[in-house]
Amino acid sequence: MLSYRNGDLAAFEELYRRHSQGLYLFLAWRSPRREWINDIMQDSWANLHQARARYEPGASFRTYLFQIARNRLIDLIRLNERMLLASDGGEEGWFEGVADSAHDSLAPDGQLERKQQTSRLHAMIRLLPVDQREALVLQQFNGMSLEEIAELVAAPVETVKSRLRYAMRRLRQELAPAAEEARA
Repeated sequence: MLSYRNGDLAAFEELYRRHSQGLYLFLAWRSPRREWINDIMQDSWANLHQARARYEPGASFRTYLFQIARNRLIDLIRLNERMLLASDGGEEGWFEGVADSAHDSLAPDGQLERKQQTSRLHAMIRLLPVDQREALVLQQFNGMSLEEIAELVAAPVETVKSRLRYAMRRLRQELAPAAEEARA
């Protein structure tokens, strides 16, 4: 980011290459509306570009970028709160197309079983409270450390640990019956 701040456009391309997929996945899990994701992505990169001269390395770049996107998402949610409350939740299951669940080396029945397992897991993750889901996605899908997550969500590290622990416990409880059924 420092190179980009100093005018190196190739550095921006490298930042985008490294971080755009992770940012997209974070927003896909967090956004209540699929159509917002691309807008937030564009806004985030545009905000980064506009603020590049003021960038000071305090946190990791990834945390900095995700915070820009998270703030934009929170702004959109606040602006559209009534619409979201009134919606019928018709986007149930839309996320399955976002995650890469292609296991081409599996036989067709193995692919179907894997897709069903992935769908169940995604459904359970969507049912988690927002704070738990956010921490889980940031750690498991974006590889963020506890410290990075804590900085991003403005919470103590111990709070992030608790959110992750509760999220994992709930997922285990919800998925355990299906796993036992599959073994039988």
